[in-house]
Amino acid sequence: MRSTLVRRTVLTASAVSLALLSTACGSDKADDKVGGATPTPSGAATSAAPAAKAKTDAELVALLVTQAELPTHAVRAATPAELAAAASAGSDKPECLPLVKAQSSAPVGTPVGRAGTKAVAVPKSAGDILGATVTSIALASYEGKGAEAAFASVKAAATACAGGYTGSQAGDSLKISKVVPGAPVTAGDEALAYTATADVDGEKASTELVVVRKGSIIATFSAVSPSGSAEQPKAVVEIQAKKLG
Repeated sequence: MRSTLVRRTVLTASAVSLALLSTACGSDKADDKVGGATPTPSGAATSAAPAAKAKTDAELVALLVTQAELPTHAVRAATPAELAAAASAGSDKPECLPLVKAQSSAPVGTPVGRAGTKAVAVPKSAGDILGATVTSIALASYEGKGAEAAFASVKAAATACAGGYTGSQAGDSLKISKVVPGAPVTAGDEALAYTATADVDGEKASTELVVVRKGSIIATFSAVSPSGSAEQPKAVVEIQAKKLG
């Protein structure tokens, strides 16, 4: 039987897919509102103007991809439970923590502003729903060289933890057997992509991770699928990256 964390991930992805598919099929037009945008609590308070061009929660919300801009997906805000689970992300190996945080859409380092949303690929038919890729999108903005440092820490963690590690969220754990480079991504000032594979009782489940840095902003894209095998969310990454400038 799969671990609690794997089951919860699959069930959550399935529920999100079903709910958003119903919404998408019930409307002929995309919602022009930033319906999927939800600011998350700032990682640090600022009592004065930031030293670099860091953005606030509200400014980042305005940069999140919208339903109208992503018609091939259904976009919705992350739930409070999902945000709480992400914030609790941990690892058995300290050197792997930046990678685990990026996969969990939790902030790496200490950003000034944060915002996030979720996008589900709308399947061609209801029968394809279990193959839909669910992508969590998180934006974080930093002062000074914070974005460069956060990006470098994720890159270093992926190298150090290529042979595997155990990640945890909200008291549940999941053993990752390997981390390998994903399909190359060209976006922002620098970008990286990885595929993390979990082996659970003989079954495999993969997470596709893309991290893009544009100036002081780090955008992370963590994709899973109810089928257990996610696709790299190329369209989501491309459209979101363009909005960062």
